[in-house]
Amino acid sequence: MDIQAITEKQLYDYQKEAINKIFKSFENAPENYHLLYQLPTGGGKTVIFSEIVRQYLKYYKKKVLVLTHRIELSKQTSKMLNEFKVENKVINSTAKLDDQDNYSCFVAMVETLKNRLNDNKVDISNIGLVIVDEAHYNSFTKLFKFFDSSFILGVTATPLSSNNKLPMHENYQELIVGESIASLIENNFLAKANIYSYNVGLTSLEVGANGDYTVKSSEDLYTNTDMLSKLISAYEERSKGKKTLIFNNGINTSIEVFHAFKRAGYPIAHLDNTNTKKERNLILKWFNKTPNAIITSVSILTTGFDEPSIESIILNRATKSLTLYYQMIGRGSRFLPTKSSFDVIDLGNNFYRFGPWSANLDWQKMFRHPDYYVDAILSDEEIESNFKYEFPAELKKDFAKTTDIEFDVKKVYIATIAAGETSKKVLEKSIVHHAKMCIENSEDVYDALLLAKKLGNDIDNRIHKYSKCISKSTHNFLDWLRNDYRKKLNSYLRTNFDSVYEEIYGTPPQKE
Repeated sequence: MDIQAITEKQLYDYQKEAINKIFKSFENAPENYHLLYQLPTGGGKTVIFSEIVRQYLKYYKKKVLVLTHRIELSKQTSKMLNEFKVENKVINSTAKLDDQDNYSCFVAMVETLKNRLNDNKVDISNIGLVIVDEAHYNSFTKLFKFFDSSFILGVTATPLSSNNKLPMHENYQELIVGESIASLIENNFLAKANIYSYNVGLTSLEVGANGDYTVKSSEDLYTNTDMLSKLISAYEERSKGKKTLIFNNGINTSIEVFHAFKRAGYPIAHLDNTNTKKERNLILKWFNKTPNAIITSVSILTTGFDEPSIESIILNRATKSLTLYYQMIGRGSRFLPTKSSFDVIDLGNNFYRFGPWSANLDWQKMFRHPDYYVDAILSDEEIESNFKYEFPAELKKDFAKTTDIEFDVKKVYIATIAAGETSKKVLEKSIVHHAKMCIENSEDVYDALLLAKKLGNDIDNRIHKYSKCISKSTHNFLDWLRNDYRKKLNSYLRTNFDSVYEEIYGTPPQKE
């Protein structure tokens, strides 16, 4: 079949190539064959399978069903099919089905269709092709038993099941890999991601039954004052003034983020799945029209949301899901003539866990042997053991008079214990070192106290290294250590500023 000759809507070469490969499978495989097609977010999966539907209905005498997992995706899919001149009927909870004989294409959500099938309300006797959008969600597989005589085409950006116990190769016989992210970037189909990863201690996070971090442990970590401050600082350093989308793990976290940015004077809106359709539309309309707008949300905008003008993505969460990692970053990847790149701020060590977003992964191997990928993921302990905090360039300017910024916690710990001193002495020595940095770059104690506030990330890094040395890292203990350290540093500065200043410069500080 010559796709180029018969396509009415403009398709790119890589999309035409994919369609040809898929139709060859139609022609050569049995009617109940299960085929999976992978293409990165932003590559046009909906465009591809809409054209496949159009061609299938033209050359085959059977009907088509498109399955989605969210109502927004059902509506978007229906709209795209209409653009391809494919009349279709959306099967939702309120749809009347007395006219289904008039249609050759149907779009349905999983649970809705399952209920309608159980009630014998839908005629599927002549469905020849079933297309599964976002096929990595294992919820679709419960419907496969109804279509044992249909060709099933699953499409996804990441051919890894949302449930590790139900690998995709058990439900699909073959995987066709589409264009890579790197190739789509090189040919200006996707924007390039500039990823800035900030070291975050995650050992307090707990993993739930679904294999990802629990909302409860995530909210305990990401709603504390230090993490909110780190988020604001990262935004101001990399994203200030840019249209930004923040992803969180938990509604309470997103609400706390909303209030933190509001207090800082930034234009922000919070969005989660409890918002009404009207509220959601108003927020997204505001986001579209406001150049420096920020939306903080939970995972609601990972699929079915397209806003090409997004300039910055903030991952204010950790995940063990490669699919979610790609989906979140993919929200900023739309290419525009005025936007060839976008920024990603990673506050969940996701970059260290999964690698670059544009890396060429061996999807075939991951499809056939998903355990190979899962077992290769670094643990949080392994990731954090390799952390090396580096002062940001802007912060170095504030401490320009300091020649020795580095403080090797592990080295000092070993020397301290060898000298017969308690481990607490390590933090005392660290406080003295931080105090000296503040004092030698200040004219008075008030300047020094302001500089001490800017050392938050370095303090957290030293506390983290210290906790590893003493093998004690419970969330409450680390919280207490961070707060206690800051109080003692401020107290030391107030008490010893004059004497340390005179020791450094040989003269007491001038008093006004």
